Amino acid sequence: MAHYSAPKQGKASQLIDVIVLVALTVGALFVPLWLGMAGSTKTVSNPAEAPTWEALGQNAAQAAQYEALGYDPASAHDLILARFDYSFTAGALIAMIVVVVLYYVLLLRFSESEYREVIAEKFGEK
Repeated sequence: MAHYSAPKQGKASQLIDVIVLVALTVGALFVPLWLGMAGSTKTVSNPAEAPTWEALGQNAAQAAQYEALGYDPASAHDLILARFDYSFTAGALIAMIVVVVLYYVLLLRFSESEYREVIAEKFGEK
């Protein structure tokens, strides 16, 4: 059986591949944030009028750590009481399903010819 050697890729193609992968990575990380589809809540559901560490549910050790970071009860109020918003819309869910299915189809289509070449080279044409 002949030893398989992969086809060589040019430097320009490698550079284009790297640029595309970086753009896709940045897009996957930041586009949901820019579209407001990810991230925590911006407001606090039950704001306290005159917050104290006790009213915020913090014990003495936690209060000391917040104070070491430069927070007082009023400035740590939003940080402590803000909660993640796990709600989503049907449109966002459908969009994500479509993206995942299209990615899977694209992956299969692009790799099919490469798989056939490797199988043909390894085991011969039938």
